[in-house]
Amino acid sequence: MYVQRRTATSLVSRSNERQSASRLEAGDIELLGGLPNASNSTLLGTLTGDSKMRVVYKPILGESPLWDFPYATLALREAAAFELSDRAGFGFVPCTVIRGGPFGLGSVQRFVEHDPSLTAFELEESHSLQMRRVAVFDLIVNNGDRKGGHVLKDPEGSLWAIDHGVCFHPQPKLRTVLWSWVGMDFAGDERELLDRVCKELQGDLGEVLASYLSPLQLRAMSARVERLLSEGKFPAPGPGRHYPWPPV
Repeated sequence: MYVQRRTATSLVSRSNERQSASRLEAGDIELLGGLPNASNSTLLGTLTGDSKMRVVYKPILGESPLWDFPYATLALREAAAFELSDRAGFGFVPCTVIRGGPFGLGSVQRFVEHDPSLTAFELEESHSLQMRRVAVFDLIVNNGDRKGGHVLKDPEGSLWAIDHGVCFHPQPKLRTVLWSWVGMDFAGDERELLDRVCKELQGDLGEVLASYLSPLQLRAMSARVERLLSEGKFPAPGPGRHYPWPPV
C-alpha cells in the first residue's frame, strides 16, 4: 500500500525538480488526450489553477495486468524511480507523485517538452557520459523496458529518462537498448553513485522507497548494487531476451 512520505531530505537533487512535487499535488487535472503507443493508459493533461503545468497521468485503473509483476503497482514503481533518481543524485527522472485524478489514483509526472525524433540511439552519440549514467541507473533498478524513445532531450539540452513502470523486479529482467559499454569499467563518478545508493538504501532512501516497493524488491536492489560494485564494470546481457520490443 502506498504511504506518502515527505520527511526525508534529498541527498543530491535538482532543486527545481523537487519543488515541482507541490505543484503536481495541487489542482485538478484537465485531460488533453492519450499518448500514442502506450501499453497502459497514459494521458496528457494540464494542471488547473496557477500552475498550468503539463503532466503525464497514468491511472492505476488503466494498467494492463502483467504476469510477472503484481497488479496495480506500475504507478508506484514510477514514483520510486523518481525518488531514487532525485535522492541518489542521478537527477534525470522528471518529478513524479502519486495522487488522484479523473480516473482515480495514479502516477502524475511532469511532462518534458522534447523533440520526439531524437532517441537514445542519437543521444548516445552526442551525450555519451549522460547516457552511461542512464545505463547505470537501469542496472540498479533492473529496468525491463528501456526503449530508445524513453530518453528525452529538452529544449535546454538536458536529458530525462521516463517510463519506469517495469522496474525493480527481484529477478533479473534487464531489457534495454543501452548495451554499448559492456565490459567497460565504471568511471569514478559512476562508482560514487553506486556506492551512495548502496549506503543510502540502508537509511533515508530505503525508508522513502519502502513507501512504493516491497521488502523483497528492496533487498534484491541492494544485492544488485553490491554485485555491481564488486564486479566494477558494466555487465554483459544475461540469458533470455535482453532487448525491449519494440526497441523505440
